[in-house]
Amino acid sequence: MSAVPFAILRHAPTIWNEAGRLQGLTDTCLSAAGEAAARHWRLPAPADGWKRMSSPLRRARRTAELLRPSAAVTVDQALREMSFGAWEGRTLVELRAAGGATFAAAEAAGLDFQPPGGESPRATMARIAGWAGRVAAGGEPVVAVSHKAAIRALLAFATGWNMLGRPPHKLDWRSVHFFAARRDGRITVERLNVPFEEAP
Repeated sequence: MSAVPFAILRHAPTIWNEAGRLQGLTDTCLSAAGEAAARHWRLPAPADGWKRMSSPLRRARRTAELLRPSAAVTVDQALREMSFGAWEGRTLVELRAAGGATFAAAEAAGLDFQPPGGESPRATMARIAGWAGRVAAGGEPVVAVSHKAAIRALLAFATGWNMLGRPPHKLDWRSVHFFAARRDGRITVERLNVPFEEAP
């Protein structure tokens, strides 16, 4: 097989999501609404029959456990969220108000955006591309539960987007996104924003 398909989705909502707070590596759990949503998400075919993987963070692991059909979940550190360092727990509104021109310059750095004590999108992109390379080498399709910034970094790698301006595709964070990992290191976009099927 020259390319191995994989699907990726963002975890269900947390209280910090609802408040607009940057979570990063802060190990938040799903909100009550997030738990309820994940219990009713049914993976679309063919991902419903694929191996299940997850970020190590609780909000992603719990989402992976609740997805229907149920399956064993393999945790992979490479699927974790981008670290926002000292900015975790803050909202973008707060950071823009407090940081002024300095924060505006940081946001304008694209792939080299660097939170104090955190991780850049470029580093996140390399990490998640390495994970996809292992998927390609293994030859088995997988469905992974990850995080918003990590999935944006994956999209950047697949499309060549430098994270300046609008992304080449608008992602629906309550959908499943299909890619293919190739053994030459490339990742291609297959289908984006595939809706969940609602479980009864």
